[in-house]
Amino acid sequence: MDLHGVSAFPLTPMADDRIDEAAYASLIARIGGSGVSTVTALGSTGSYAYLSRAERAATIAIAVENAGGTPVLAGIGATRTRHVIEHADDAASAGATALLLAPVSYQPLSDEEVFGLFRDVSASSELPIIVYDNPRTTGYAFTPEMYARVAELPHVASLKVPGRPAADAKDLLRRIRSLVPGHVSVNFSADPFVSGCRKAGYDGWYSVLAGTLPELALAAWRSGDDAALRPLWDLYADAGGGLRVMAGIAELNGWAARDCLPRPLRGLTDPQRSRLATILEGLGAR
Repeated sequence: MDLHGVSAFPLTPMADDRIDEAAYASLIARIGGSGVSTVTALGSTGSYAYLSRAERAATIAIAVENAGGTPVLAGIGATRTRHVIEHADDAASAGATALLLAPVSYQPLSDEEVFGLFRDVSASSELPIIVYDNPRTTGYAFTPEMYARVAELPHVASLKVPGRPAADAKDLLRRIRSLVPGHVSVNFSADPFVSGCRKAGYDGWYSVLAGTLPELALAAWRSGDDAALRPLWDLYADAGGGLRVMAGIAELNGWAARDCLPRPLRGLTDPQRSRLATILEGLGAR
């Protein structure tokens, strides 16, 4: 499948610490009709690590049902390989078109252990696999050589590479492209680097922002200019990442209940919410 362009990573909104299925279905329907290339259920912004197997399966099914034909990718990361494979099976049964796999761990993982995880999953599923490199949450950072090694496995179709400033992004992409087969797309994450990574030539953006405000994300991707979004990126930094900011956007716009993150996570502080409201008004997004 084509894993280029903008993939939206939506929240999995909660109410009373249970999945708010109606809010999630509505959020997916908005995103699916926006023009994004794909929707990724259960990315880090989708709080996959906090959900049970049954909750994950239900979330993917809702996404597929409400995405309006936009392909749905599904996060399957877990600390145990058996559980990853179970999540992959559930995703396939629900109609997902590709799998997003981060090497989640409690004990630090070696290169051989990470390779073994991807080897075992690629042997157990026919769906395309996206290699999710997120050292901030997993504790494991891929090298270009590890990207190349894993990319040789069957069904590996895309890399999700942490974003970085333009010069570094270009150098890394050049190195990856010298090692990784051409059929594997090289996409980036970390919204604040969209301008630099777009100009560096990455194939796509795995976007947190597109999970709530897809039109703004698509405009930044198409133009390569994210200057108007800088106040939002600054709030990401102050809030500890994009998740709390996306929850705040959904809450302020009435798309999710207040405190829509899974416990023990908490949303924005009241001063941060006021700041976000001002930013959204300036962007015409509220």
